[in-house]
Amino acid sequence: MSPDGQTDSRRSRLAAQRKQLPDGPGVYLFRDEKGKVIYVGKAISIRKRVGSHFSNPVTRGAVEMTSVIDSVEFVLVSSETEALLTEQGFIKQYRPRFNIRLRDDKSYPYIAISMDEDYPRVYFTRERHRKSRLYFGPYSNAKRVRSTLDTLGKVFMIRSCTGAEPGRRSGSPCLDFHIKRCGAPCVDYVSKAEYREGIDGVVRFLSGRYRDIERELEQRMRDASAVQEYEQAAVEHNRLRAVRSLLERQRVANESVGTVDCVAIAVEGTDANAQVFQVRDGVLSDRQSFYLENLTESPIGEVAREFVLQYYAGAIAIPPQIVVQAGFEDAVATAGALSERRGAKVEVRLAERGDKRRLLDLAERNAQLALDQEKLKSERKRQQRVEALDGLQEALGMDVLPLRVECFDISNLMGTHTVASMVVFEGGAPKKSDYRRFTIRGGTEGVPDDFASMEEVLSRRLKQWEAQQDLSPHDPNRNESFATLPNVVVIDGGPGQLAAGMRALDGWQEKGVTIISLAKRIEEVFVPSRRAPIVLGHETPELQLLQRVRDEAHRFAISHHRIRRDGAMLTSALDSLPGVGPARKRVLLKHFGSPEAVLSATRDQLESVPGLPGKTAREVYTFLHRTGD
Repeated sequence: MSPDGQTDSRRSRLAAQRKQLPDGPGVYLFRDEKGKVIYVGKAISIRKRVGSHFSNPVTRGAVEMTSVIDSVEFVLVSSETEALLTEQGFIKQYRPRFNIRLRDDKSYPYIAISMDEDYPRVYFTRERHRKSRLYFGPYSNAKRVRSTLDTLGKVFMIRSCTGAEPGRRSGSPCLDFHIKRCGAPCVDYVSKAEYREGIDGVVRFLSGRYRDIERELEQRMRDASAVQEYEQAAVEHNRLRAVRSLLERQRVANESVGTVDCVAIAVEGTDANAQVFQVRDGVLSDRQSFYLENLTESPIGEVAREFVLQYYAGAIAIPPQIVVQAGFEDAVATAGALSERRGAKVEVRLAERGDKRRLLDLAERNAQLALDQEKLKSERKRQQRVEALDGLQEALGMDVLPLRVECFDISNLMGTHTVASMVVFEGGAPKKSDYRRFTIRGGTEGVPDDFASMEEVLSRRLKQWEAQQDLSPHDPNRNESFATLPNVVVIDGGPGQLAAGMRALDGWQEKGVTIISLAKRIEEVFVPSRRAPIVLGHETPELQLLQRVRDEAHRFAISHHRIRRDGAMLTSALDSLPGVGPARKRVLLKHFGSPEAVLSATRDQLESVPGLPGKTAREVYTFLHRTGD
């Protein structure tokens, strides 16, 4: 069937499906011809809402989406709130590319409290996977988190030692005790109950109950002064001043504002930015910025609704009130969905006047400023990439722009577990989908030979390219990374590595591929046609591009080498442990981080491993610490 015939058939099938859609509340899913979910939406009337997508798609993203829809599915629900929750569940499950999506994938910092320990620690982390621990955050600024932790140490006398048990090997209190930063639970100067009072204070502070903390410190200062314990009164005064100093720097509204989040969105084409101002007792406890993908160019109200539901789906706590911009879609239903998730009432409302209106205006300006800065940054990066490619073309005397650069690196440890990496940069930026790894097959184990290894991996790369040329672009076995001819091949090393590469890639040079090597010592560029190396200025964008490519290949090779080496160590070191099979090996390695840490673990540490039975942990400990006959 011709493409036009296939399109007509698809339209007829979709029209028939749309006629069968119910006129009731629910969720609908668009799938493409491969069955992949590309969009999830909710509606009071599924039939009318789905029809609106096809009747007048005005943005480029909306037109593109309707052109690839192959089928429509739906789920009827009983209410709009249930539809919202179902919609968000499907979005989280399928991650459709035409829905609003958080583009920011960085890991945010948290403050964790190890409530599973007798004397809990309060520490900085970027993970929150332990159910036995309390987490606060995420926070947007790691420096501010560390400053907050410093203040918490001064005020609540919490320990800074990192082990599960407080103290150090010497058995004496550390400096923190002498400067009144810790009550020294390691030598029983403070009881578990007293220490827990400090932890309760930390929890109240991180929960935003700042006024409670201030009143408590004021009362303790007065009580100490009343009984003429002036030294203790001075200590409490210093703690109160530390808390007030931290809060005053962040106070943005009257205390009567209470606990509220202000959420503002700025939209420009397919890009959007969301700002969340978290206000607690009139103090701006944190400000977060998120970049969003808005491929269908949806309006602010729809973007805001989807962002709010996605953001609070993963939030540790939901405030009782969320202030949003005018035009926010489905505020009542969104409030109902968030109330159900929080287990208490949540109000989603507009701010018309006062401090909340001022904070929302500030959040809106920050969102627009963030979008403007992102555009400038993207343009600057694009310009830098263009300059780097132009400079590299001129330095290497190439006829074409080096749009695709491949770099190869070898990694081994005294000739063992030798591996190679291939990284790809296109247009001056990494193309990670085209990265490849190789396990070196030739050579003698334990005898390093980087030249032979480089020749082997480049020969295999050439053979892969030749094999791919016989495959159709539609063949499922086609590998685009291997099928694409690079403009430049960069070899990590000097003239020796370059010579090995030339022996393998002689056929490519005839096709116009430029082959060079980059030596680390003074960053010399060796080319086959010249005896003397090319020395590029260290500040030139072309050398910086080559360095980035080389460093990325080195990182990628080392990570693969470590995986193979650790796997071998794990097999040899943990194979003989009683009651430990492949699954429990992985559990032990994930918990301790390395085979060496497993072998040196104490009995208590082994017994605390999740998923490892206590009996097995004791048998492992006995096995590891048995003495010879």
